[in-house]
Parts: sequence; structure tokens; C-alpha cells
Amino acid sequence: MAVVRPFRALRYDPAVGGPLESLVAPPYDVIAPEQRAQLQALSPYNVVHLTLPDSEEDAAASLAEWQEQGVLVRDPEPACWWLAQDYVGPDGVARRREGLVAALRLEPYENRVVLPHERTHAGPKEGRLRLLRATRTQLEPLFFLWDGTVEVDGLGEPDLEAEEAGSVAGKARPEEQGVGVVSRLWRLDTEFSDALVEELADAQLLIADGHHRYETALAFHDEDGSEASAWLLAVIVPTGQEGLTIFPTHRVAQSAGDASGRPIDAPREHLPGPVLYRAGRYELLAENGFLDPEVVDRFAPTGVTYTPRREEAVATVDRGEAEAAFLLRPTRIEDVWDVARRGQVMPQKSTFFYPKLTSGLLVLPLD
Repeated sequence: MAVVRPFRALRYDPAVGGPLESLVAPPYDVIAPEQRAQLQALSPYNVVHLTLPDSEEDAAASLAEWQEQGVLVRDPEPACWWLAQDYVGPDGVARRREGLVAALRLEPYENRVVLPHERTHAGPKEGRLRLLRATRTQLEPLFFLWDGTVEVDGLGEPDLEAEEAGSVAGKARPEEQGVGVVSRLWRLDTEFSDALVEELADAQLLIADGHHRYETALAFHDEDGSEASAWLLAVIVPTGQEGLTIFPTHRVAQSAGDASGRPIDAPREHLPGPVLYRAGRYELLAENGFLDPEVVDRFAPTGVTYTPRREEAVATVDRGEAEAAFLLRPTRIEDVWDVARRGQVMPQKSTFFYPKLTSGLLVLPLD
């Protein structure tokens, strides 16, 4: 069973730290060096100073200092929260995605309560583990899917309009890959919070984003052994909503390996399958029962970078900066669940859940 509970959040006080817009950031793993410098320049209290510090010791020192100064303040009472993100996707469509923010108890994968769907690599986990040891704080939320609906039996949906005027976290407007995303947060009342916790008691959760951090948290709890370290900060998003979307992550490769396919005309908006683009020509790759990212992975391309925008992938090849681009269709949510429930994992960056979660709205101390 998935165990979730309210938590005493550590939050920015804008009266001391400045406007929330200058304090939040995207997740650490999508921030390029240039964007990191821009975020650091926004405010000496921007959360990127904690999530991507010069050293783990600097992060721990800043975290303690900001609490002493009142920049970060601990809530006196535990609570669950509701997060709504209004965004325009790479397809140009405006949507809203909503979910519950709560503390989630860690479960080893073999318990089949929390399911992964992507492979991880050792390098990122080593750095995150050092940071977690130094700060003893879950600095960023992890993104989970719940195969349920936003409505709770007997209560319907949370009455956000009535609570918005009292939204203690305010509104954040981070810039993510050039597209504005408005993240809003509400503290849930006890009745709705308790009902959601009960609804989730029998749930199986899928990691949408944050595999490296989840496995880091498991490793930290194994060595720490405390009850406090058994919890992480989770955003649990019900799949039964129109605002939950997966976009494709196209591959740009310095070498396409032994990839080859059937020549086709330039595809229109909807791809007929996984497509290889090189030397100005398009080739349709055989699927043979595999999902698009798995098709590409079997060719073992090298020097791979990723982009959610097809035109960018093609332009990179046309400029001579890469040999080929693999153009993919979005992975369906039901296919992701199927892979995870079979106990299998997909290649890295098989899914692109958009938008990313905003870091800095809520922080979970492990004490």
C-alpha cells in the first residue's frame, strides 16, 4: 500500500526572501550551466543555490543560514497541498495539470508499490546522495502517477477558487525551455486531505520523473536507518485528467549505428512510426512490437542528445552538427504503465512529461 501523509513544509517567506518568482527554479537535471548562472543571479536565495550548489557543504550552510534569517520558515502544522500548473505545451495547446503534494513513504521496487519505468545511471545518484547526506532535506518534489481521477468519492474536486485568495505560497512563473508555466499551490483542508490519503492507501504509484532521486532516497534511508529518512516529497498526479500529457523526446545522434529503414516522404504532423532522418532523407523504421524509444535503443546510436521539438532535431542534422535524428511518437501513458507493471524498464528519456515540476515551492526537512 502507498503510505502518504501531511507534512510540515519548509517554505519561502517572500517578505524576507523577495518575490517568489525570483526564488523558484526547474528541477536540477534540466538546468543547463547558462541557466544555472541566470537563476543564481536572480536572487542569492534562489533554490538553485541548494539544488545545484558549488559544493554540498555550501548547500547545507545556506539552508541553515536561510532558516536563521527567516528566508525559509517551517510550517507549525502538517498539511497536504494541491498543485495546479497552467501551461502551453510544445504542441501549442493550453492545459492545466493538477496533483496532490504530500510526504510519501519510500518502498523498495520489489514491493511493487512504487514502480519505475526508466533506467538510471550511477553518476547522477552519487551526487544527489552526497547532497542529501549534507542537507538531510528533500529539496525537490518527485513526480508520481496514480491511475485514478482528480475527484474523491463524496467530496468531488478541491474547492480551489474559495481558497486561492489565501494561497500562502502565491504564484510562481518559472521559465521552462522558453515556455511560461504558472504553478499555483493551495493548502488542502483536513477533510479533503484525509480523504485523499485514504484513497491512495491501495494505490500503486508510477515514477513519472525523478528515478535517480528516488533511488538516491532509498540508498540514503538504507544507510541512515531513521524513520525520518523513510519519507520523500511527492507530487501525485491522477491520470484521469486531460492536462496530463506525454510528449516525445527525439534523439539527435552523432552516429546512427546500424539504423536503416524504408524511405518515405517527409512526414506531416503525425509520424507513421519511428523515423530516421539523415542526409535530407526520411526512413520509416520497423517497430517489430517495440515502443519507439526501444526501437532506437536497439540500434545503439552514439553521441545522443535529446529535444522535444522535431524541427530542432532536423535542423541540427541539416546544419551538419549530427549525422542523424530519430523522430519519435509520444509514448502513451497506458504503455508506460504496462512496461512498469511487467517489471521492465524503458531506455532513458522514453517519456517527456511536460511541464516539469517547480522546485522551491515546498521543501521537506528529514527531521
